[in-house]
Amino acid sequence: MYDYCEAQGLDVDTLVHESGAAQMELNFDHGEPLDRADQVFLFKRTVREAALRHDVYATFMAKPMEDEPGSAMHIHQSLVDSKGKNLFANDDGSNSELFKNYIGGMQKYTPAAIAFFAPNVNSYRRLVFGDSAPTNVAWGEDNRTVGLRVPVSDRDSRRLENRYAGADANPYLAMALTLACGYLGMKEKLTPTEKSTGDMTTEPYSLPHNLEDALVLLENSDELREILGDRFVSAYVAIKRKEYKTFFQVISLGSENSYF
Repeated sequence: MYDYCEAQGLDVDTLVHESGAAQMELNFDHGEPLDRADQVFLFKRTVREAALRHDVYATFMAKPMEDEPGSAMHIHQSLVDSKGKNLFANDDGSNSELFKNYIGGMQKYTPAAIAFFAPNVNSYRRLVFGDSAPTNVAWGEDNRTVGLRVPVSDRDSRRLENRYAGADANPYLAMALTLACGYLGMKEKLTPTEKSTGDMTTEPYSLPHNLEDALVLLENSDELREILGDRFVSAYVAIKRKEYKTFFQVISLGSENSYF
C-alpha cells in the first residue's frame, strides 16, 4: 500500500494497524480541502486495487463487523489568513473567539449535516453501537469521548477534529459540510458549550439514531439549504430516502425467527 500510494503521489503520512481486526489507520498530510478530498477518493481506489492483487478485499463500510470497532474518516480543519496565520489561535496560544464560533457552529448544525457524515444505513451502526465513535455534540481538548476534539496543538497548528464522518462518507461532501457548519457558526457568532473534560460516553445519545431521522433534520435546516441549494438538498434527500426504503424492503435471514 505504501508503494502504491507513492506511485499515485498520495500524501500519506502514516499507515499503521488500528485496534480492529484487519483494520488500518492512515493519516494524510494537511492541505487544501479540495485536494485532500481528491486524495481520499483516489486512496480508496488504490487500497481496493492493492487488496485485490493480494487476493483479499478492502471495505470502507462504517461498521463492517458486529463485534469490531467501526471505521471513521476524521476531518481535521484549521483556518488561516492570506499570510498563513492560523486564525483559530490568539498570539498567546489560547483559542480565538473565531475558533469558539466555529465550534459553536459545528455543535449547532452537525445533527442536520450528519446525513453527509453518515450517509448510509450501516453508518449509524458505527455511531450508535461502535467503540470510540462519537455519540454527542460536545467538544473538548484532547478528549476522545466527544464528537468535536481539539488535539494538543501549538498556536500555528490549532485545529478542530470532526469525529463524526465515517469511512463510507463521500469526502467531498463531508469536508464541504463540516466547513459549512463552522462557517455558519462564525457568521452567527455562536458560543459553544463549556468544554467537556470527563467521559462523555456515559451521557445520553444526542445524535440522529438512523438515516431517516438525519434526513428530516437536513430537510428542515433552512441555513444549510441556503448554502447547499434547495435543489441539491431535495435531490440528496430523495436519493437517500429511496435507499432507506429499499433497505427495509429486504427481509434478512433470521429476522423473523421469533414467534409469540
